[in-house]
Amino acid sequence: MTTSKYSILLPTYNEKDNLPIIIWLICKYMDESKFDYEIIIIDDGSPDKTLEIAQELQSLYGSNKIVLRPRASKLGLGSAYIHGITHATGDFIVIMDADLSHHPKFIPLFIQLQIEQNLDIVTGTRYSGNGGVFGWDFRRKLISRGANYLSSVLLSPNASDLTGSFRLYRKHVLDKLISSCVSKGYVFQMEMLVRARQFDFTIGELPITFVDRVYGQSKLGGAEIVQYVKNLLYLFATV
Repeated sequence: MTTSKYSILLPTYNEKDNLPIIIWLICKYMDESKFDYEIIIIDDGSPDKTLEIAQELQSLYGSNKIVLRPRASKLGLGSAYIHGITHATGDFIVIMDADLSHHPKFIPLFIQLQIEQNLDIVTGTRYSGNGGVFGWDFRRKLISRGANYLSSVLLSPNASDLTGSFRLYRKHVLDKLISSCVSKGYVFQMEMLVRARQFDFTIGELPITFVDRVYGQSKLGGAEIVQYVKNLLYLFATV
């Protein structure tokens, strides 16, 4: 059994319905696996009172398990991770979505793969092995597949799912990658793996099932797609 500690970062924005479920699932699978962990909730001023729900969960599970590090407004995913890492006490960082699209049952499998292969990064993949996506319409699947294909052709990252956001990092590796990244939003995840290749960090992939959110609305829109293409071309020109 590993003696490492795992800090699970949960950036949230309007996730009051999903948060109690995802917290219960994380605790269930991590406790069953007997891993030492903490869950850091970074709420960006959600108007739906997500933070109040998080405070109730902290009272229920304890401040040693649920760490609240809210911010006043929505400042972006990359800065949310930076904010979370600053307060993380774990040797490893798990990043995942709070909307139930990433099932916590995969976290112990990430850890197991990391230990077995002594990896710097383990990333979940929807597009390899028995990985898959459920609940998306054709348009969403086409966008995701197209984005991954385009980025693979232009950047050759040696990873099958560049836009995924369910990953395990050594803490110092994540620190270095974040400090080297310039992208924001959805492209941020892609640049992380591109930079990891540049620094010769070791990357392992674990097939996962991605399930579309049950509660709330997706944050992906036309503006995010345009920004993705712009940043992809920037990376192609600079890396």
